[in-house]
Amino acid sequence: MSDGTISFPGLFGDNGINPPSYFSLGPLNIHWYGVIIALGFLLALTYCSRRAKSFGIKEDDLYDMVLWGLPLGIVGARLYYIIFYPEMFRDAGFMDYIAVWNGGLAIYGGIIAAFLTVLVCTKLKKISTLAVLDIVSLGFLIGQSIGRWGNFMNREAHGCETDLPWRMGLTYGGVTTCYHPTFLYESLWNALGFVLLHFLSKKRKYDGEVFLAYLAWYGLGRAMIEGLRTDSLYIPGTQIRVSQLLAAVTCLASVIILIVNRTVIKHRPENLFVNKAPVKTGAEE
Repeated sequence: MSDGTISFPGLFGDNGINPPSYFSLGPLNIHWYGVIIALGFLLALTYCSRRAKSFGIKEDDLYDMVLWGLPLGIVGARLYYIIFYPEMFRDAGFMDYIAVWNGGLAIYGGIIAAFLTVLVCTKLKKISTLAVLDIVSLGFLIGQSIGRWGNFMNREAHGCETDLPWRMGLTYGGVTTCYHPTFLYESLWNALGFVLLHFLSKKRKYDGEVFLAYLAWYGLGRAMIEGLRTDSLYIPGTQIRVSQLLAAVTCLASVIILIVNRTVIKHRPENLFVNKAPVKTGAEE
């Protein structure tokens, strides 16, 4: 439902707002969710294009990967949702499968599709896959932080009921229920992660370090936040949340690799099993 009144009673009393989920341009209904996602994408692309040289990447190569990665990322996000939410599509027709404007995109599906796109494109262009993943992961944090506010406009992706001071109230038919604003948790977590990884990226020791840090940071936050949500996708036939399990596994694996690499750099730098980062000049930074 996307027409309920939103309030934060523990912070602002009973004052509420009822933002529309879309606006009209002639016969077209433009959903704010899509506008916010597009804004996050454009800001992420702007940041990545300005920093591409410091990662040893040409802007044109970055744009080529975006042209392929964006549509394939949407397809991946939709397929992930369909696979792990089969009951929603048991009697679905073709239009139901492609109706992303009605919701139903899973970020992990988009990340997996984007990763595969980068892998293929970098091999074809003969550039460092890990360097591209480093800069793309920074873009992801920007896009994810902003994009979560699309969930706010849709009154979705909230958590279970709570009475904490920062609870979010949703009012339908005069009845208010308060939830964890998990969209806000993830937005703030990703924004903080971007700031930290932005500075880390200027001191990275090897290609792939920022990407590993991204997986660790995002995985840790998502594993905790996903446990509060009420709309999680589950492994069919189990009570295991798909995204929570995947987040925990990627976080743990990334931390282990980061520790191993740090040890290798300290004691045997010549044996580091990932590419060395390109030398950066002050102008490129």
